[in-house]
Amino acid sequence: MSLIPWLEDLTFPPVDEAMDDPNGLLAAGGDLSPERLLRAYRQGIFPWFDDDQPILWWSPDPRAVLFPSDIHISRSLAKRLRRNEFQFTFDRCFEDVVAACAAPRSYSHGTWITDDMAEAYASLHAKGLAHSLEVWQGKDLVGGLYGVSLGQLFFGESMFSRVTDASKAAFVALAKQSEAWNFALIDCQIANPHLSSMGACDISRREFIDVLNLFADLPHPMGPWTFSINTGDMV
Repeated sequence: MSLIPWLEDLTFPPVDEAMDDPNGLLAAGGDLSPERLLRAYRQGIFPWFDDDQPILWWSPDPRAVLFPSDIHISRSLAKRLRRNEFQFTFDRCFEDVVAACAAPRSYSHGTWITDDMAEAYASLHAKGLAHSLEVWQGKDLVGGLYGVSLGQLFFGESMFSRVTDASKAAFVALAKQSEAWNFALIDCQIANPHLSSMGACDISRREFIDVLNLFADLPHPMGPWTFSINTGDMV
C-alpha cells in the first residue's frame, strides 16, 4: 500500500499514473463524501475495496463499457421480455436495491458494498445523481441495478438477480432508456463474461477519458428518473 499515493485532500493523481498490477489501482484513503465521489467519477475513477481495507481508488486500462445501441439480447431473454414477465421502475426503492446488491452471493465471500459505501451512494441518490433500476414480478423485487449519472453517461456500480434473467432484463432496460436519452455509454468498469455476453466491450482508458470530457458535463435528467420508453416493447 505504501507504493500508491495516500489522499490528503480532494485531489486525485492523474489516472495515467495508475498501477498496471493490480490493474488500475491509483490511490488509497480519503473518504466517500459526495464531493469526492463526484470528482472521482468525473475523472474516470471509482472506489472498490473490502471491509478490511482502506478506501481504494481505481482507473483500469482497458475499461469495460456498453454503448447503449450495442446491447445484445439473447433469444431466451427476448422471449421473457416479450411475455412481459418483468416490470421496471426507476428510483422507487434505491436503498433496497443497494442492500440486495450487497447481500452475500453463493459464488463469493463477503461484499465490497460496505455500510459506509451504501450511505455514500444514498447521499448521491438524494442529490438526484445516483439511480436505481428495479425489476419486479408483481409486488416482488426480483432484480435491479444502481449507479451514478453525470451528463450523458451512466456509471454502473452493481446489479442483483433473485430469479433467472432479472439482472439481464435490468441491463436491457437501462440500455434502451439510455439510448433514448442519447447517453454516450454505460460504464461497466471491468469486463466479465456476463456483461460481455450482453454487448459490453473494452476501450482504452484514454478513449474513456476522452468520452468523459465530451459528455460528462452536458445537461442530463436529474432524479428521480422515470421511463420515457415503453418497457413492454423493448424487443
